[in-house]
Amino acid sequence: MITFEDIKKDETVKIYIQKADESLTALGFTEHSFAHVTKVALTAADILKKTGHCNEDIELAKIAGFMHDIGNLVNRVEHSQSGAVMAFRILKDIGMPPEDIATVVTAIGNHDEGTGVAVNDVAAALILADKTDVRRSRVRNRDVSTFDIHDRVNYSVKESSLAVDAENKYIILSLTIDTEISSVMNYFEIFLTRMLMCQKAAEKLGLVFGLSINGQKLL
Repeated sequence: MITFEDIKKDETVKIYIQKADESLTALGFTEHSFAHVTKVALTAADILKKTGHCNEDIELAKIAGFMHDIGNLVNRVEHSQSGAVMAFRILKDIGMPPEDIATVVTAIGNHDEGTGVAVNDVAAALILADKTDVRRSRVRNRDVSTFDIHDRVNYSVKESSLAVDAENKYIILSLTIDTEISSVMNYFEIFLTRMLMCQKAAEKLGLVFGLSINGQKLL
């Protein structure tokens, strides 16, 4: 079986992640480089581990998480689909079995809001891991006076955690926000679609998605 460690060491994958993030830097987007994709990979795996999934699915979730944003190399628009096609070629070339390729490609192709659907458990875990990675360190612009709403919302997050309570069937994103930088309403203005996507992804895993901001349960 092709493992997560194999993919992490693959020079082609590493270059595509780096170059894709360079494109997003030029466009003014938040960080989508190794810190983000590694966090997404490990979080997706943790979600599946805590919900009792097999080791094979956990490993595939890590691979999908690490590779999910390479499509930004082509274009930000529809990057999930282009990334899925790129991942298919890479994984086929290194000898991954077709069944495993299908799982990873499906997850990558369905991770983005607007077109993505949690069609399998690996896709659901990837969606939850990706859409809940909200943190100050992802903001590259350090000039607060020039922040757009996305910069303000991400920069306002002082603490972020995602907890899975498999026994009670909950997965909860807890945020601590500096409301002098961004209001809770600003958060919902740009992340409502993502949170609704997380709700559906959680349902696929038999969980209820919850959101807590500054100790107040909002979902």
